[in-house]
Amino acid sequence: MASSPTVLMRLVASAYSIAQKAGTIVRRVIAEGDLGIIEKTCATDLQTKADRLVQVSICSSLARKFPKLTIIGEEDLPPEDVDQELIEDGQWEEILKQPCPSQYSAIKEEDLVVWVDPLDGTKEYTEGLLDNVTVLIGIAYEGKAIAGVINQPYYNYQAGPDAVLGRTIWGVLGLGAFGFQLKEVPAGKHIITTTRSHNSQLVTDCITAMNPDDVLRVGGAGNKIIQLIEGKASAYVFASPGCKKWDTCAPEVILHAVGGKLTDIHGNALQYNKEVKHMNSAGVLATLRNYDYYASRVPQSVKNALVP
Repeated sequence: MASSPTVLMRLVASAYSIAQKAGTIVRRVIAEGDLGIIEKTCATDLQTKADRLVQVSICSSLARKFPKLTIIGEEDLPPEDVDQELIEDGQWEEILKQPCPSQYSAIKEEDLVVWVDPLDGTKEYTEGLLDNVTVLIGIAYEGKAIAGVINQPYYNYQAGPDAVLGRTIWGVLGLGAFGFQLKEVPAGKHIITTTRSHNSQLVTDCITAMNPDDVLRVGGAGNKIIQLIEGKASAYVFASPGCKKWDTCAPEVILHAVGGKLTDIHGNALQYNKEVKHMNSAGVLATLRNYDYYASRVPQSVKNALVP
């Protein structure tokens, strides 16, 4: 008889179903027409009704099934009675059938930290750039991102009325990443993806030093990592202290599971234990292949300006 699924695989299977529910909520808020936009710290730091509902949905659904988890979400929300409609109790059966990598088979619930970005690319969401939007659920153990789920609520939204909207990508280190077709940028092409709304002189200087053939400016860290694994970009370069741990935890897992690499601008691995500061203050450098080419071209002046 097959052994019952481990804590990690049960958590990933739940996160998959919860992320799918989140995608449904994101689409519903747009369809209803009232985004409920609030400015948090500035005009580019926004929160919508979808951010709020999805965070409640993800965090409440996870906490009910896994009460000993540490869950850290982007939005500061007051405790409230949760609408039962927001709770997702399902688990994706295909994930439960997968073997758990042996190094994670004995993990306990209380050993895990879950980083949640309910809506990555909020500004783009409010502007109708819907393919930039992702829902991110990252799972960390001993400070390392080891499993992640990314939902793209509007995947296929420009493919015509008969297209199936949305998809969910998931991965576990040592097992792989699933839900997409891995593709690389043509050899010799250097295409950089970077921030659309948080540009600065540091960002520009770092990208210029890499002598790219093309620069893509898009929203969302999840979206940028998907560009790397689908062959649209060769490096994600963000020489700025803008993004947070919940932006990078899940995407990092998907990238690492297919042989890519994500670090800060200095080449340090990011840490995801529950005590860590939320800001990725030394920026992000990520590639699917040829990491050293890009890392070696980060100017010293940029490194000096970005303190880990």
